[in-house]
Amino acid sequence: MSTPPSSAETAVPAGAPHTPDLAKVRAAVRGGTLAYFVDQFDIYLPIVVLAPATAYFQAANLSASTTALLASLVFASTLIGRPLGAVIFGHFADTVGRKRTTLVAVGGFGVTTLLTACMPGHEQIGMWSVGLLIALRFVDGIFLGGEYTTAVPLAMEWSPKHKRGLYASVITSTSPAAYAVIAALTLLMLELLPATGLHSAYVQWGWRVPFAVGGLLAVVLFRYYLKQVHEPPVQLTGEKHKLPLVRLLVKYPRALGQVFVLMTGTWLATNVEAAVTPAQLKAHLMLSSKEVTLTMLVINASAAISYPLFGLLSQRIGRRPFYIGYGLAVVVVGSGAYTLLMVSHGGFGAALGFGVVIGVFTVGTFGPIAAYLTERFPASIRSTGYGVGYSLALIAPAFYQFYLQRFDGVLPAHLAPAVLLVVAGALISLGGFLGPETKDVDMADDRTIPALS
Repeated sequence: MSTPPSSAETAVPAGAPHTPDLAKVRAAVRGGTLAYFVDQFDIYLPIVVLAPATAYFQAANLSASTTALLASLVFASTLIGRPLGAVIFGHFADTVGRKRTTLVAVGGFGVTTLLTACMPGHEQIGMWSVGLLIALRFVDGIFLGGEYTTAVPLAMEWSPKHKRGLYASVITSTSPAAYAVIAALTLLMLELLPATGLHSAYVQWGWRVPFAVGGLLAVVLFRYYLKQVHEPPVQLTGEKHKLPLVRLLVKYPRALGQVFVLMTGTWLATNVEAAVTPAQLKAHLMLSSKEVTLTMLVINASAAISYPLFGLLSQRIGRRPFYIGYGLAVVVVGSGAYTLLMVSHGGFGAALGFGVVIGVFTVGTFGPIAAYLTERFPASIRSTGYGVGYSLALIAPAFYQFYLQRFDGVLPAHLAPAVLLVVAGALISLGGFLGPETKDVDMADDRTIPALS
């Protein structure tokens, strides 16, 4: 028996001008903000929380390079799973509905996060421990890829045109904010439960607490979407197609290719900031685990504050000029600040100072990204286009550790990441240059989008 359409779907005929219901707009934006925070909290958990507990999952006699490689694979497996999740959940978001698909995705990553909190270690099951961790993170990545593929377009479709840049940046600012919260939580755990060896309290069970918190956040998010968030009106979600992925690939390959270039640069810069920088703070600058965590907290708090400013800037000057200019800033300012930090040997104080600049000028691409990618694709395939465009580009940057190893014997290990930042900034500028201006797109009118593709 078919479900009767909601009042939001029947209030305005398809094709008619859309007057947003302010209460539903606020609920959708709050939901998108909470969803993005929980998503990013889950993604960054292994980078920050498991760093002091590596000995729990790996044999003590592994070389430093093997240990670093396995740690990077734990993070990379989540990133690799996300494009698959985007394809699967994007299909159902465009054919079944944004809200129902979001609920399934949130339930899925909530369960996998709680399962991770119950993991046995190397002493119990040997190398199966790190293998199981990588597998769970891959499954987690599938559900996470589905969550933002559905929740973000839903929020943007409810948002009025003149506020999309601001609302998008508020949503995405929760990514570095989530990293900062994890860093603060980890600092607290390390203060209470020092990681002094394999059998210390933090290594054995302290790291499980943030994962349990992540699972509980998923429960809160699930309940919020179930009770508060509504499906967008039908004139904003468009005519449904049986195979939205095929339609995306056949009819909009240029748009997808351009977004792929932009997002490849974005994810490469993100991985250098989020995963490589803390490793070099410890290995090259010899900062303690607490100092590294606090520095990363400052870096990501700075980024979170800058996102709304970048969102407003893109709303004023346009998305295209913003991305062209920001990519150049990553090349010059972002990579320059990272290089100066690594050669300064200024210790913890220098790390905090340069950290602010690194935070603002490496990952700020995400400020208006939720608005730009949803504006870039027509209503009928918007979730698929957003999810695939956002996630497909994750794969190549996920292997950042392999690229850095190619510089062995050419550049010192602590300077090679600056080269990756230069490449990332160039790709962001190129991606912005290849694309159209979208800030004035009417997302309820499919006719405005093909002309931009």
